[in-house]
Amino acid sequence: MPRFPSARSRAPQILERLGALYPHATCSLDWRTPYELLIATMLSAQCTDERVNRITPALFARFPDAAAAAAAEPGEVEPYVKSAGFFRNKAKNIVGASRLLIDRHGGVVPQTMEELLELPGVARKTASVVLAWAYGINAGVTVDTHVSRLAQRLRLSRHSEPGRIEPDLMKLVPRPEWQNLSIRLIFHGRAVCTARKPQCPACPIAHLCPSHP
Repeated sequence: MPRFPSARSRAPQILERLGALYPHATCSLDWRTPYELLIATMLSAQCTDERVNRITPALFARFPDAAAAAAAEPGEVEPYVKSAGFFRNKAKNIVGASRLLIDRHGGVVPQTMEELLELPGVARKTASVVLAWAYGINAGVTVDTHVSRLAQRLRLSRHSEPGRIEPDLMKLVPRPEWQNLSIRLIFHGRAVCTARKPQCPACPIAHLCPSHP
């Protein structure tokens, strides 16, 4: 049996095919400012983007910027984020991150991975989303549950941990394409390559997938 093509040779084809399939793929969170995107992304941990988008209008009406949230106590934020899950911890992180933004960055969301990772509740996934969509900076590949699942099914990575999947994906496509790869995999994971029942017969990249039956 001939050997399946390497991940490095398939990744650009996968990126191109998914780009044609999802030409308007972009961040699914609703936001107007880098601060709103930061907070929305923090809330999206273990919560769907759809639910976050239902929460944030009232949250941002009450706490529109870092200064407003920094002046609050976590208990004041909790009612606005309760349906996002882990709401006490998320409220605490929103207030903590906002206070650090005021103290160190004049209330402005920083534009480096290192500075973002200093904020409470911010890991690489959140930082990558903010940098890519708010500032157009490709600092990494966002690895959520969809990207993790598809990276393994497509054999773009041999690992299951996001921290080990990300560097594997970063090696497969040029830096300007890092977030394009991520968002297209996310859209495909939602629409076709779902967790419970992947629609392999209808998949336009099945011929590039070693997991295809």
